[in-house]
Amino acid sequence: MKAMKIFYDLNGALYANITNKCPCNCTFCIRHNDETVGENDSLWLEHEPTVEEIMDAFDEVDASKYDEVVFCGFGEPMERPWELIEAAEYIKRRTGMKIRINTNGLVSLMHPTFDLYSMRGVIDSVSISLNASDPEKYLEITKSRFGLPSYNSMLNFAIITHSFIPDVKLTVVDVIGEEEVEKCRRRAADIGVPLRVRAYISNNREYD
Repeated sequence: MKAMKIFYDLNGALYANITNKCPCNCTFCIRHNDETVGENDSLWLEHEPTVEEIMDAFDEVDASKYDEVVFCGFGEPMERPWELIEAAEYIKRRTGMKIRINTNGLVSLMHPTFDLYSMRGVIDSVSISLNASDPEKYLEITKSRFGLPSYNSMLNFAIITHSFIPDVKLTVVDVIGEEEVEKCRRRAADIGVPLRVRAYISNNREYD
């Protein structure tokens, strides 16, 4: 039986795939079209890996080839925030590598008891999918199961994490159009968090 793809290489970066779960069903998500990212085998996990399985899988990686681990897979990594933090602490303790999370920013709706400040000193960078300039457009794109409150919760997550994590960015994919991208720039500026516009190409650039 083929081993689960917990850690995978994408364009020379090391990514961590720890869940299949996601509270959103974004219109442009690669999950609609493929089970792979780049040249990798299927990233669908046969079960949610334990922290021990994540650690064991990391121990099989040649960490010397990388300077950062990005928690980003077929699911939303912050569906499992406590396991993510524990695994990230292990990786940082063993290697000193930087840790980034690519997230939809909805952890406070998924897990209201999770303490955002437990990320302090463990997570070095967070990339948050802004997706749209207002709650209605956001819900239309993401189809979040939490409805319209999702947008403000995501923005609040960005504001809070930006206050104590060194590198926090909001992101949008360029397929939303130039006018909407410009509105998103203004929204990001309003809350004082930098915006990055990502190019969406094929089945992997969404993971940049």
